[in-house]
Amino acid sequence: MSEKVTAMIEEIKGLTVLELSELVHALEEEFGVSAAAMAAPAAGAAAPAAEEKTDFDVILTGFDAAQKIKVIKAVREMICARTVEEREAALAKVEPFQQGDFEAMYRIMGERPMTIRYLDPPLHEFLPTKDEDIKELAADMGMTFDDLKNVVASLHEFNPMMGHRGCRLAVTYPEIAAMQTRAVIKAALAVQAHHPEWTMVPEIMIPLVGEAKELKYVKDIVVKTADELIKAAGSDMKYLVGTMIEIPRAALTAGEIAKEADFFSFGTNDLTQMTFGFSRDDAGKFLGAYYDKKIYENDPFAKLDQKGVGKLVDMACKLGRSVNPDLHLGICGEHGGDPSSVEFCHRTGLDYVSCSPFRVPIARLAAAQAAIKEM
Repeated sequence: MSEKVTAMIEEIKGLTVLELSELVHALEEEFGVSAAAMAAPAAGAAAPAAEEKTDFDVILTGFDAAQKIKVIKAVREMICARTVEEREAALAKVEPFQQGDFEAMYRIMGERPMTIRYLDPPLHEFLPTKDEDIKELAADMGMTFDDLKNVVASLHEFNPMMGHRGCRLAVTYPEIAAMQTRAVIKAALAVQAHHPEWTMVPEIMIPLVGEAKELKYVKDIVVKTADELIKAAGSDMKYLVGTMIEIPRAALTAGEIAKEADFFSFGTNDLTQMTFGFSRDDAGKFLGAYYDKKIYENDPFAKLDQKGVGKLVDMACKLGRSVNPDLHLGICGEHGGDPSSVEFCHRTGLDYVSCSPFRVPIARLAAAQAAIKEM
């Protein structure tokens, strides 16, 4: 290899992720080729060894609108239920759909780890707000307009993102957590039966925990339900129960929460908005002024705030692993695809990052660069 080429390679090694992306686009435009074409083997040359498949095409082969409508209707019946019995009857209609979805996901993922987050959004999101829509839904559900209107009004919250959602739904309505556990475990057992060569280990995540006793309460429901199903199936299947750390109090009390958790997933979107005290949906209206006045240098929802939010993450990692050395740690959110945030996660000792699909290549490259810096 010539000195000139060697020097070019060394210079490329020092480029950032964004600079590498710019370089690729510039080469494509300059020479009128794509990166894929430049990487293709020359004619007559031996084909390179097969690489692990990392890109997948998802093809929608069918969409049963009628079935989806049935699911939505059953969820609405659950929300409007007046008794536990009515709620369980509605959830029994939802369970087969949930199990079917989980089975499909497990078949696609194979033995790869897959974390299933339990119901998180506030219930009002499933109901209409306009009178004409409420009237139509009431007729469809066999309710009076006034009764359904009262249900909608009772679910109204001034700040729903900090309201009755996440694990709080399971504490109020434990039958929801029981139904979702049945769907997860039955799906895993069914796929395991078809693929005995796989080792299925369901990972169940309880969202929005802020108190160790919250997690224990919901976890007890999960464990009781899962153990009964696994025993009845004559299986020795293992499963994990963890939580999302997305409330500052959860980070501060992570040592207590870790006693009940197999893993932490830091929900940095919610953790950021709760730490800064502003909504990620509304902050865009005023953050521009903060950038102009150099108060904030970056969007805290795009690039992890390492001084504040990062300190909570670091504290939670240390507290959690001090009582549970095997605690699995990761983050979930758009920060997982930001290079500087990925490097922070590596330094902090996290095991993985989760992000939107289009950010995965950047995250992988950033993780590799972070590891190289420590060599």
